[in-house]
Parts: sequence; C-alpha cells; structure tokens
Amino acid sequence: MNFMVTIIEQGLIYGILALGVYITYKVLDFPDLTVDGSFPLGAAVTAALITRGMNPYLTLLVSFASGALAGICTGLIHVKGKVRDLLSGIIMMTALWSVNLYIAGTSNVPLFSQKTIFKNKLMDGMVPKSLRPYSTLILILVLVMICKVLLDLYLKTKSGYLLRAVGDNEALVTALAKDQGNVKILGLSLANGLVAMAGSIFAQEERVFEISMGTGAIVIGLASVIIGTSLFRKMTVFKATTAVLIGSIIYKACVAIALKNFEPNAMKLITAVLFLIILIFSMERKGGAKKHA
Repeated sequence: MNFMVTIIEQGLIYGILALGVYITYKVLDFPDLTVDGSFPLGAAVTAALITRGMNPYLTLLVSFASGALAGICTGLIHVKGKVRDLLSGIIMMTALWSVNLYIAGTSNVPLFSQKTIFKNKLMDGMVPKSLRPYSTLILILVLVMICKVLLDLYLKTKSGYLLRAVGDNEALVTALAKDQGNVKILGLSLANGLVAMAGSIFAQEERVFEISMGTGAIVIGLASVIIGTSLFRKMTVFKATTAVLIGSIIYKACVAIALKNFEPNAMKLITAVLFLIILIFSMERKGGAKKHA
C-alpha cells in the first residue's frame, strides 16, 4: 500500500512538471531544455527561503515566480537574441546550474529539521488522525488540482488561445496584429513557473535540496506527456491536462516497478529504455493514424 501511495505522490508532483512541459512541447512546439534547470531552481529557492524562516506555503509562489523569470530569459534569448529554440534552452539550463548553487549556497541543503508544507502545525490541526498517513498525498492532490484547473481556465482565455495559435499557426497570430515573440515568452514563463513549483513541492516532500535533482526532468516530463496524450487520444472525456497527469503516474509506476527488479545503478538505463519505447510506440501510432487517414 505504501508503495502505491509513494508512486501516486511522486507521479502527481512530476505531473505538475509535465503540465509545464505540455505547454512547451504540445502547445508551443518548443523543445525547452530549461526544465532541467528550472526544476532544481524551484527547489533551491525553497531551501534558501525555508532555512531563513519563510512560510513554506509562500515559497511555492516565490518558486513559481523564479521559474517564470527563467522562462522569460529563455524566451528573450530565443526571440530577441535570434538563437534557435533548442540552443536557448541549453544555454539557460547551463546557466541555472550555477544560479542554483548561488541561491542555495551549497549543492545539498537538508530540510529535515525545517517546517514544510507537509509538516507543520496547520496540517496537523486540519488533517484527522485517521488520514494522517495520507496527509502528504491529499495535499499534493489539492495542489495538483489547483494547477490543473487554473491552467485549463487560462487556456480558454484569449491569451490562452493565442498561445495555442503560436504552436499551430504563427502566421495567424501575426494576422491578428499580435507579437508572436511575446506570446512565446509568456508561454515559456508559465511553463517554467509550473516546473519550478513542482521542484519546490518535490524538495519539501523529500526534505532536501540536491543540485542534480533536475537531471532528466525533461525526459520525465516528455514521457508523461507522450504517454498521456497517446493513451487517451480518442477518449474525449479526458482533457489533455488530465491525460498528462495520468501519464505521469503511469510513467513513475513503470520506473518504480522496474527498479524493484533491478539495481539502483540501472535507473538511468531503465529511464532511457522506457523513454525510447514510449517514443517508438507514439511514432508508430502516429504513422498508423496517417496511413488510415
């Protein structure tokens, strides 16, 4: 039971990251590698603020803002600096490694003795004793639903439609007298804000900041998006954001089950193989759909 609860917890946290990747990968059609830097950025900001006595719930908002700023920087490099999208993300991801070290002060910051969103008097008072073992899962679920609902509502606004138009047809955005560059920057800021918030939640759940915790974050996000959108492509009852969240849980479950049967040293290899299988499966389905059409 604890094994399943842990998988769902981890899957939902990375689900918020996957929502950010969904914006860049599916909506903007922008291969943004900033994710590998903005995920630990949220964790670094959280660790620095919590150890200085800030309310842990406020660190979520500050982390979101820091991630949004990182996304804006990536957008400016791409739009104003005329650097290719992939290279823009690589440049920002590389820069954030040092930025994260400066913010946290060290490569490892333990939070075991600090108050977090999961361990504080407010949570102890609100959650009944019978649900205490699941308090972490409940709070993560609430945070995920807030992010999902707000993102769904935003994508239905005029700004949200412009965001989707940039990925589908940039000429249409220009025809509407809107600057497609500014729309891209907005999308990148929103995406990396969500990723950084996921990093903040992850650091508080694990009660530690580690500089390398963002390594492979883009792979997890992409795998979650591809799994979710591939499995639930024809099921209209699922929104895309819901499918992405479910895809994240499925991916984490696959990794966890594989690790149960292999050594921890094989984690990266298992992750790479799973991602390759997911990509091949996704491409085969796309090819089959085109042939059928």
